[in-house]
Amino acid sequence: MAKQNNLLVFILTIGVFGILNTEMGVIGILPSIADHYNVSVTQAGLLVSLFALGIAISGPILPLLFSGINRKEVMLLVLGVFVLGNIVSLFTSNFTILLIARIIPAFFHPIYCSLAFTVAASSVSIEEAPKAVSKVFIGVSAGMVAGVPIASFIDSAVSYEMAMAFFAIVNALVFIATLLFVPSMPVKERLSYSTQFSVLKKPILWLSIVTVILLNSAVFGIYSYISEYLKTVTNMSPNTISLTLFIFGGANNCWKHCRRKVTYS
Repeated sequence: MAKQNNLLVFILTIGVFGILNTEMGVIGILPSIADHYNVSVTQAGLLVSLFALGIAISGPILPLLFSGINRKEVMLLVLGVFVLGNIVSLFTSNFTILLIARIIPAFFHPIYCSLAFTVAASSVSIEEAPKAVSKVFIGVSAGMVAGVPIASFIDSAVSYEMAMAFFAIVNALVFIATLLFVPSMPVKERLSYSTQFSVLKKPILWLSIVTVILLNSAVFGIYSYISEYLKTVTNMSPNTISLTLFIFGGANNCWKHCRRKVTYS
């Protein structure tokens, strides 16, 4: 039983990594996207900002709407949408289609991430739940920070196409693992939508949402264009940019790991 739970948590961790990697990984290859589609870096940045906007719109609503459906089926649906979006993004030669292929999965992003934490916590005892959730959060941290330098490195070392294929491969592997190894998880107790939506009336929730928006806007408003800045202003080589992003990501993940150790010790 413990082995099965560990495997489930591991799949969820890689799953949220794949989802967040799809969201943030393009930051490291924005200059290549701009060159590939013959658009400005500002226009290419819409791939990040519109994705984030889709998450912001769907975040408070869609997880509640899907809460009464078998959790395995919902996760497969979300992963399938991401894989399809990744494949379209890889092969399209039209920037508008690329934007659409990015925006549609963005609306499903909060569904998988919220389910991952819920499933991880419910798969173990109450005492072990914080540790299980913290393990899944490693995938969030890695996707947000490590995914950027990985995509940047693949772009500079191999090609832009392989960097885009990396997003699809990760999500496809998680889809297969979920299909084969994650058990069916029907919802035992279904709450009415009115009961679930009542949480949106709590001021503390909206205060938390605004705080997270402001914090992430401050960080990723700059981070989204850091590759282009390092390339054009500091004249760094692609390999040096990848190394710089790796160092930033490593420092970020080390700090979060230490914080979790202190929090749950």
